[in-house]
Amino acid sequence: MNKRWILAGVAVLGLVLAMLPFMPSSGDSPANIEASNSGTCDEKAKPANFDFVLKDMDGKDVHLADFKGKVVLLNFWATWCGPCKYEIPMFVELQEKYRDRGVVFLGLSVDDPPEKLKPFATQYKINYPILVGNGRDDVQEAFGPVWGIPVTFMISRDGKICRRHMGLATRDQFMKEIESLL
Repeated sequence: MNKRWILAGVAVLGLVLAMLPFMPSSGDSPANIEASNSGTCDEKAKPANFDFVLKDMDGKDVHLADFKGKVVLLNFWATWCGPCKYEIPMFVELQEKYRDRGVVFLGLSVDDPPEKLKPFATQYKINYPILVGNGRDDVQEAFGPVWGIPVTFMISRDGKICRRHMGLATRDQFMKEIESLL
């Protein structure tokens, strides 16, 4: 399974690097700006599946349904993923900024065991729940397709998947999109 994620990560990184010269400098297309400013999801937005119970890195059950009514950023990642390591400090900062406004980040590690997650979470000062996704392809399929990591799903208070970021997004982009869902 680890080889699959390494290959997928390399493929996504290659695609992102190949597309960089063609991306708008502000990172926002007119469609994204309109969607972000509207404060709502697309009418065709798919409902998020909250019918999962996952273990956190301490072995405690976490019911995704407990997060209904909040703005949820569900991030699929791994400890070995370079782009994931790059964006985690931003997520820590944004979790701190928006926690009291009903925003929660959830980190779903796709293939790391809990004993690897704990020191990683300490090193990166992660202040949001880290969930164990190793062996939980059912969760990936419910939110997917997840072809590579990092992937972040932005879920509105009413439980719809409003946006999906495959690869990295900027802090400003996340802030705009979070604000639009509050």
